[in-house]
Amino acid sequence: MANINLKEITLIVGVVTACYWNSLFCGFVFDDVSAILDNKDLHPSTPLKTLFQNDFWGTPMSEERSHKSYRPLTVLTFRLNYLLSELKPMSYHLLNMIFHAVVSVIFLKVCKLFLDNKSSVIASLLFAVHPIHTEAVTGVVGRAELLSSIFFLAAFLSYTRSKGPDNSIIWTPIALTVFLVAVATLCKEQGITVVGICCVYEVFIAQGYTLPLLCTTAGQFLRGKGSIPFSMLQTLVKLIVLMFSTLLLVVIRVQVIQSQLPVFTRFDNPAAVSPTPTRQLTFNYLLPVNAWLLLNPSELCCDWTMGTIPLIESLLDIRNLATFTFFCFLGTLGVFSIRYSGDSSKTVLMALCLMALPFIPASNLFFPVGFVVAERVLYVPSMGFCILVAHGWQKISTKSVFKKLSWICLSMVILTHSLKTFHRNWDWESEYTLFMSALKVNKNNAKLWNNVGHALENEKNFERALKYFLQATHVQPDDIGAHMNVGRTYKNLNRTKEAEESYMMAKSLMPQIIPGKKYAARIAPNHLNVYINLANLIRANESRLEEADQLYRQAISMRPDFKQAYISRGELLLKMNKPLKAKEAYLKALELDRNNADLWYNLAIVHIELKEPNEALKNFNRALELNPKHKLALFNSAIVMQESGEVKLRPEARKRLLSYINEEPLDANGYFNLGMLAMDDKKDNEAEIWMKKAIKLQADFRSALFNLALLYSQTAKELKALPILEELLRYYPDHIKGLILKGDILMNQKKDILGAKKCFERILEMDPSNVQGKHNLCVVYFEEKDLLKAERCLLETLALAPHEEYIQRHLNIVRDKISSSSFIEPIFPTSKISSVEGKKIPTESVKEIRGESRQTQIVKTSDNKSQSKSNKQLGKNGDEETPHKTTKDIKEIEKKRVAALKRLEEIERILNGE
Repeated sequence: MANINLKEITLIVGVVTACYWNSLFCGFVFDDVSAILDNKDLHPSTPLKTLFQNDFWGTPMSEERSHKSYRPLTVLTFRLNYLLSELKPMSYHLLNMIFHAVVSVIFLKVCKLFLDNKSSVIASLLFAVHPIHTEAVTGVVGRAELLSSIFFLAAFLSYTRSKGPDNSIIWTPIALTVFLVAVATLCKEQGITVVGICCVYEVFIAQGYTLPLLCTTAGQFLRGKGSIPFSMLQTLVKLIVLMFSTLLLVVIRVQVIQSQLPVFTRFDNPAAVSPTPTRQLTFNYLLPVNAWLLLNPSELCCDWTMGTIPLIESLLDIRNLATFTFFCFLGTLGVFSIRYSGDSSKTVLMALCLMALPFIPASNLFFPVGFVVAERVLYVPSMGFCILVAHGWQKISTKSVFKKLSWICLSMVILTHSLKTFHRNWDWESEYTLFMSALKVNKNNAKLWNNVGHALENEKNFERALKYFLQATHVQPDDIGAHMNVGRTYKNLNRTKEAEESYMMAKSLMPQIIPGKKYAARIAPNHLNVYINLANLIRANESRLEEADQLYRQAISMRPDFKQAYISRGELLLKMNKPLKAKEAYLKALELDRNNADLWYNLAIVHIELKEPNEALKNFNRALELNPKHKLALFNSAIVMQESGEVKLRPEARKRLLSYINEEPLDANGYFNLGMLAMDDKKDNEAEIWMKKAIKLQADFRSALFNLALLYSQTAKELKALPILEELLRYYPDHIKGLILKGDILMNQKKDILGAKKCFERILEMDPSNVQGKHNLCVVYFEEKDLLKAERCLLETLALAPHEEYIQRHLNIVRDKISSSSFIEPIFPTSKISSVEGKKIPTESVKEIRGESRQTQIVKTSDNKSQSKSNKQLGKNGDEETPHKTTKDIKEIEKKRVAALKRLEEIERILNGE
């Protein structure tokens, strides 16, 4: 085996770098979104063992919606990238480029087994620059091909060392080969096909057998005229070991996928669900299509599904000629390679094996795959193609008449391929550029129109997105996902009528339930989201809540393990004031996914509705165990702790609120609630700081403004409270408590009777039955020495609150003064504001826990995007306030009332001359 030198390595690495350096500036696109951005297996908080329980996309292998693509070692490298740079794409692209360079160098070593040095370098260079590899190298998910290829080639090189002197067996390389095959398979499934290449190598290359020789030997043995040679028996032993280890790997792989094949729809692979002979004719035609992409990679496309390649439904279809020609050419090369024993035939045979065997898993021969053509699966087959081209060039260039021309042609091919690869990398810069480049090649694929729409939708360009989604429905009228996308976009444009019509159209395309037949086997699980999206739309109408619930239940009846349907139904049931049924829905969802922090959070909200704060806190804690940075769980659990009244919980509540503002530094609610905690702990200076920070972030923060003013009034800083109250009343002129507090300060501190009178009169304009405002206005009349008006006012106030003794006592004092015509001031104080305005939770919340304006948020589902787009979670509502007071507020009120009554008694004793 010839070794490779440093110059050759430098040349190949330099060429790879020159072709792919611009890929470092590309983002995460297409399948990268699901495999990287939405895959929780990359996060350090996810246990490592989970990588070996989930598929490539982070879905548990046990779930029916899993694609059954088991590649834990590839996901592990993504996780290492995440540890280094989290979700910054440059490091992911850099590692892909390095892996491609490594594969190219190892491939050079493989080439030297069958080609001379010059041809080997040419084959390796052609492989390094071939444009078909941009999807595998520039697309981050293509790393599965890269990693698998490294161990694939390493396993083959190891096996080539298993033949010792005198044709003896060296078992160490064979054991290493089996191990590397297993590793390659854990990177991507096609890694196992290297065993077939090793078998072909052993029989036709290492042992030098030809097909005629094997047939002759077998015939003699069967007729009893001879025995099997010892060398052939040794070869048979090695093959048995290889095949047995392969069978063991296959059995393990089948156990991993739990004997279930992935579910694909006719949109993913139309030929797979077509009848005979359409299915066979189309699948056979796809082989020359893939070969043409290797030969002429001028028109590349990231997605070849749906209507990209029309089905071949007749033997008279002209495309069958391409299939016939391809098989004739392939058959001729195959017969030549196994019939003759020369070096050229061996080279051709290994090239054909590298082209054909690794392609078998993607060929639809043994099981359907979720695509029609995929450029990245040609990564390993292109090795055989490059060897074949280099071998052909070697044959031509040895003839002096073609030598110069062959070099010119070869240089042109490598140069044009390099330029095409470099240019193609820019297509992967963003999802918009990628799918627009695909539409230039193929306009018959509705999925591409949908994905351009998604890219525009992500940029909030809904009008343009709608045009692409509508075009998708024209290209493929029965595409359920396209109609769902149209409906969602209409909803984003607030055109609810058109949105509902589009969802209803998508729903009408869903197949009817057939008793006894599995529904999921006939349609993609994500299409069931049409029921979720339609229900989410119509439940905005309070009169259609039952109709929405019926849609959720219909989705659940179709698929009992449809977790999202239970989550959405739980939200709806809470809205319908049915917390017990909502609890049942969330518990069912938790049976399907106990590691979902959002589900535990939502269940905690249900317990809040059921007035079970202790249970709520347990579920909040469970959510935080799964996701320590779950912002809503941090926030709401802190408020539950605060409102429990238990002093021992306050430090933990403060810790969680500090974590919350670290995650959400621009949310004023976090600072406000830290201020409320400080007020509870009598840390007035700290409370003032937090309140001011909240107001700085949100100038019209009602509760923060009021409580800061109240804090000043309670700490003998009434004059500092006045400008805060002015600001509060500028934003909220109807704020009764603010008016009472302002009137009290104006009368008792500023001696501004007229200003105080205006405050109390404003209160009575809004609420004529407000006892506090009415009583304080009576005090104003008394201060103005209008005793008769003060008497009438107190009589009216007593009628509103006949059981309030202090009003009757004040009335008696006024009457005594009227009868004696004497006046001493002041007789009695204005009623002080005596309650703290409630605590408030983020404005995007929808569910109230306790307190005047504190709210909680249910983690909601958005309209689900189809076509490779991830589901998102939203849930925003405006700020709401409720007049209910906490137990703590009531105690404070009582405490201040007692103090006020004691003060009144002292004044009465003075007035009576005691």
